[in-house]
Amino acid sequence: MNVTIIGTGYVGLVSGACFADFGHTVTCVDKDPAKIARLNAGEVPIFEPELDRLIAVNAEKGRISFTTDPAEAVAAADVVFLAVGTPSRRGGGHADLTYVYAAAREVAGLVKGYTVICTKSTVPVGTGDEVEAIVREAAPGADVDIASNPEFLREGAAIGDFKRPDRVIVGAESPRAVAAMRELYRPLFLNETPILFTTRRTAELAKYAANAFLATKIGFINEMADLCERVGADVQDVAKGMGLDKRIGPKFLNAGPGYGGSCFPKDTLALAATAEDYGAPVSIVDAVIAANQRRKERMADVVAEAAGGTLRPGGLEGRKAAVLGLTFKPLTDDMREAPSLTIIPALQAAGAEVTAYDPEGMGEAAKHLDVAFAPGAYEAMSGADITVIVTEWNEFRALDLCRMKAVMRGDALVDLRNIYTAEAAERAGLTYRSIGRPASGDVPGVAGSVAEAGTVAGAGGPKLSLLSS
Repeated sequence: MNVTIIGTGYVGLVSGACFADFGHTVTCVDKDPAKIARLNAGEVPIFEPELDRLIAVNAEKGRISFTTDPAEAVAAADVVFLAVGTPSRRGGGHADLTYVYAAAREVAGLVKGYTVICTKSTVPVGTGDEVEAIVREAAPGADVDIASNPEFLREGAAIGDFKRPDRVIVGAESPRAVAAMRELYRPLFLNETPILFTTRRTAELAKYAANAFLATKIGFINEMADLCERVGADVQDVAKGMGLDKRIGPKFLNAGPGYGGSCFPKDTLALAATAEDYGAPVSIVDAVIAANQRRKERMADVVAEAAGGTLRPGGLEGRKAAVLGLTFKPLTDDMREAPSLTIIPALQAAGAEVTAYDPEGMGEAAKHLDVAFAPGAYEAMSGADITVIVTEWNEFRALDLCRMKAVMRGDALVDLRNIYTAEAAERAGLTYRSIGRPASGDVPGVAGSVAEAGTVAGAGGPKLSLLSS
């Protein structure tokens, strides 16, 4: 099939590359000449593992191309995807659909023959109806159907998610649109991928509902982490105990500094705004949004306390902090709503000098943070009073803690991702602070006999540690 994708951001590039790899002929369109020039030169403007290779292979085979002119690409297309940005509008959290509607209007005047115009961007309920109205007004005689096909891609694992998805959801209102989208995704039918065909409005809401639920799991385990610290429990074992329940599952139960990125923050806000508009407020989602912001702010407090200071003006004067990891998660250069964007300015406002290192995100971070960047982790830690691990990049998982202690001026290590143990850090001479776990030897209210028991085994199952190892 001939596929045209309007927008060469994260969703557009990943979708285009994967559709091309399925054997379709794909044209990606963007109004930014510099971006298209880079793509035609073989440069991928975002970091996503394997994306550059996938684009290069399919470009060489003539299955993917890039242009600023949509006319020819849209005219030849069987399916046109709208994959433009839908950022949050200032105030209220509603998604800004300006780019979606502008793209729909432009595409309407270019289609030739039967075409499915499909929103790939994350859009609120009813957007497909508005897109259809725009297209019918702009091109009354156009032979088109409007569909919704939300993406469910994790940054850092997007290629695998697209090719081996948990499910594909398509919202379409006509048998012809269903048939076209079924043919587009035929390669996945061979893998028995669950593909749900439903109404447009249902598909639009399903995306928001899924992201809001995952954000809720993150918010819940972060609040459990706070409780664990108060009662002397281990949030990692609490999460294991929860995750072994098949009704809950283990994913998105890792305590940390709060969620960020391009999806969860704006999608939870947009869902809450839509729910208010329809008179069906989602109080749980409202609470998750507020709790996540508090979480990021609290992490700055945790760092300040571990550094022996406060976040009051001058409360960290003379102290140097090393921050490892800036992006909202590993395997991406995405800085949108990253916890580091809350933590670092708070430390600086209190007088701390901050040096940071991230394997891929420093270019993007420089657009948002006025901070010194180091070429590596140990260089960032050199002379620091405190080291803070914010993002769990692989290269931070096996740091030489003794070397860390040797290059630092102080001895405080704050591990916001629970990569290390208190015992390992203390053996290296570091003062360790993690999230939702008792400090070494600090297990309030636990009887010696229970602590000595150490492990418990289920019938034929693996042993689970009762206490941190």
